[in-house]
Amino acid sequence: MSGGRLRLSVNGRPTELADVPPEERLLDTVRWRLGLKGTKEGCRTGECGACTVLRDGHAVLSCLLLARDADGAAITTIEGVRSDPVGERVRAAFESAGALQCGYCTPGFVMALTGLLREAGRSTPLDELLEDLGGNLCRCTGYSTIVRAARAAREGLP
Repeated sequence: MSGGRLRLSVNGRPTELADVPPEERLLDTVRWRLGLKGTKEGCRTGECGACTVLRDGHAVLSCLLLARDADGAAITTIEGVRSDPVGERVRAAFESAGALQCGYCTPGFVMALTGLLREAGRSTPLDELLEDLGGNLCRCTGYSTIVRAARAAREGLP
């Protein structure tokens, strides 16, 4: 089966790709076609959150989204988060809280929290925000530094 054209804005840059197979996941497009390796593949089933990116400002699991279903969308990966004021606040909070650990899950957490805070800001109670992050897994920490980072990022919003 031949592929089609895909038009995206990726980290603020217009991007057009040819011959994208209809079954290609956005994760594969981002990592292998565009070389943005910060978006990780963990489980391939949407259970770990390591592949989280923003699609039009909302957190999505790129391992579950076909690239063709993102046609015309604005995609932000961890590489582009510095150009987003909320994303930069989250990234800085993770760094200052020491929530980086091995770093494999960190991009997914940063992107998920960025999406949640962009949608709700400070209005979401911290316990609800943390519950919403429950779809992101870390295999090498007790989550305390991630909770500190989430709290700091949320509290620093206007």
